[in-house]
Amino acid sequence: MTTIMPGSAAHDGAPSTPARSAFVRACRGEPVPHTPVWFMRQAGRSLPEYREIRAGIPMLESCRRPELVCEITMQPVRRHGVDAAILFSDIVVPVAAAGVDLDIVPGTGPVVDEPIRTMADVQRLRPITVDDVSYVDEAVRLLVAELGATPLIGFAGAPFTLASYLVEGGPSRTHAKTKALMHGAPEVWHALCGRLAEITLEFLRVQVAAGVSAVQLFDSWAGALSAADYRRFVLPHSSAVLQGLADAGVPRIHFGVGTAELLGAMADAGADVVGVDWRTPLDQAVTRIGPGKAVQGNLDPTLLFAPWPVIEAEVRRVLAEGRAAPGHVFNLGHGVLPETDPEVLTRVVALVHEASARAS
Repeated sequence: MTTIMPGSAAHDGAPSTPARSAFVRACRGEPVPHTPVWFMRQAGRSLPEYREIRAGIPMLESCRRPELVCEITMQPVRRHGVDAAILFSDIVVPVAAAGVDLDIVPGTGPVVDEPIRTMADVQRLRPITVDDVSYVDEAVRLLVAELGATPLIGFAGAPFTLASYLVEGGPSRTHAKTKALMHGAPEVWHALCGRLAEITLEFLRVQVAAGVSAVQLFDSWAGALSAADYRRFVLPHSSAVLQGLADAGVPRIHFGVGTAELLGAMADAGADVVGVDWRTPLDQAVTRIGPGKAVQGNLDPTLLFAPWPVIEAEVRRVLAEGRAAPGHVFNLGHGVLPETDPEVLTRVVALVHEASARAS
C-alpha cells in the first residue's frame, strides 16, 4: 500500500496541490486516499514550542505579527503530520480591527471595554478593509508559500458568537444579556449581527484572496439557543457570511458546540461541511444535517487522556460512523485541551491515516 503524506495528491495521479489534497477532496465529498485529519486548536497551548515562542507576547499582538503567525501555524504540521493547517488567529481580531476596544485576558478570554447594547453602540462598529487586517493577508501569503501542497484553513467567528462577547462584555455561561437584547430589542440585535456579518465576510474574503484553501466559521456558543431562536435570530446572519462565499471556490465549514438540535439549521446556512461536537455520533448527525454535506469531527478531546487502547477504539468508531457521510474530515469534537500530550496527537494522526487508507 502506498504511503501518502499529508497534503499530497490523491490516488488518481493528479498534481500535488492544496486543491487536490485529501482534505479539500473530503470536504467536497470526493474520493480520498485516506480520511484527512486536523485538530481544532492544534496550533496552540498543548505544544511546548508554542508556549516558548509566545512567552511574554499578548494574544492580540501575536495575531498581528505575520512571521510569528506563520511559525505557530506551521508547528503542528511539522510535529503531527496533519492534513491541513489552520491559521493562527483569534475570532475577535476583525472586531478589534473594526474599532472595538477589547483585550484577550489570559485565563478569561475576550473582555470588551464598552459592551454594545444600543443602536448607537452598533454604529461604532465600522466596516473593515484589507488594510485593517493587512497582517492577516501577509501571514496567509507567507504560509501558502511555505505549506506547498498542504492546504491552509482560514477562519472567523460567526456573528452570534461575536455578538455574545460584545453584548456580555466577555465570556458568559448563560448569555442572559445576549438573549435579553435578542428578544427585547430585536432591531438592535439584527443591526448588530448584520454589521458583524459584513465584517466577518470581509475578513474571510481577505483570507481567501490571500490563498487559503478552505474556511471555517466558528459559532462556538450557538448551542445556547433553541432551534426556533437560532432560525429567527442567527441563521440569516450566518447565512449572509457563508452564502457570501458561495463563489469563492473554497469549501466552507460550519462548527458549533452543543448544537445537536441545530445541525440541520446550521447546514441550511450554506456550509459544505458541518462540524459535529462529540455529543452526537456522526452517523446520526448525517441524518440531521441532510444529504450532500460532508462532516467533520468528532472525538471527545478528553479521551486523549485515556489509555491508548481506549483512544484507538474510539478513533476507529469515529471513522466507522463518518463513513455514513459523503465526505469525512477527522477532528476532535472541540479544541485540543492545553494539557494534552502532543505525542498522543501524533499517534492519532498516524492511526487515522492507517486505519482509513484506501487501496491505491
